[in-house]
Amino acid sequence: MATLVQLKARMLIVLLALFIFFTLFFLLIAYLLDVSPIYSFILAGLFILLQFIIGPHMVQISTGLRYLRKGENPWLEETVKELCDKAKMPLPKIAIVNDPTPNAFTFGYTSKGATLAVHKGLLEKLSREEIGAVIGHELGHIKHRDAFVITAISALPLLAYLIARTTFSFGRISDNRRGKGGALALFLLAILSYTIYIVGQLFVYGFSRMREHYADVYSAILTRSPRSLIGALARISYGLAIAPKENAAVRAFYISDPIYASKEVKEILEKEEVYDLNRDRVLDERELEIAMEKEAESTWVKVNSMFSTHPPTYKRIMLLKQIDKELSTGNFSERSLYRLI
Repeated sequence: MATLVQLKARMLIVLLALFIFFTLFFLLIAYLLDVSPIYSFILAGLFILLQFIIGPHMVQISTGLRYLRKGENPWLEETVKELCDKAKMPLPKIAIVNDPTPNAFTFGYTSKGATLAVHKGLLEKLSREEIGAVIGHELGHIKHRDAFVITAISALPLLAYLIARTTFSFGRISDNRRGKGGALALFLLAILSYTIYIVGQLFVYGFSRMREHYADVYSAILTRSPRSLIGALARISYGLAIAPKENAAVRAFYISDPIYASKEVKEILEKEEVYDLNRDRVLDERELEIAMEKEAESTWVKVNSMFSTHPPTYKRIMLLKQIDKELSTGNFSERSLYRLI
């Protein structure tokens, strides 16, 4: 178990390791292509800047969100305001996504410029307490500036991928012009770049999963109702598993990874008769929680979770149960709750 300070130090170490890793990569690129390292870093800087500029617009376009008009949904507006006042943070812009799947996400690089978007399915399928817990989770992302951090570190593996694709294509085209030696060098550079992309992406996924745990703890502290978030996660995972896939490009911003949720619950749905304890042919939140905990030991879940932006739902539920137990004692601190991660 780790303290809050240790967790922050661990994430700082991951960030430093990632940037050192890619600094060496860009220096190697400059050496192999016989160009000044300055050009490599300028290119990387411009690419990251471009990601920051177009990122919010891409999220808006890909999700088709619509900003809420004042007074359009008084309960939602008041709930967000109450939680923001409690968290002592600026009120984000609220948006609605016309999507029947229960989900929510935030984007924006500052607290004042952030957007909180909720799907219509979230408002229709979850209780008010569960919706409040989800909003608390999303406010945690805003408070921790997760969109800023994830956008910055995600740009680096993406740049490595683009270098891999470009050098591989250029190597094939220039085979006759440069000779086999030059083409082979470009091909090896492409392989190296693609390897760097995969390793870097695994770093990003791991970092993103840690940020999700942070947001879960933040919601539990803010609402004092981890049970509400447990119910919400169970409903959301089940709803996403039987719904069409979300846009993969923005899955890191959601409260639950839509692609991983479908895979995570697939095996459970195939064993519905085993986990349907009351034989009503529907898995409720409690039955789904039990099923997820039992399926947690499968090798597939452990391996596949490495390639997800979100932790397995069962891990999030287990953490929230521990927090609920701590809260029930009345003898706790924020530091002790973060130590449970």
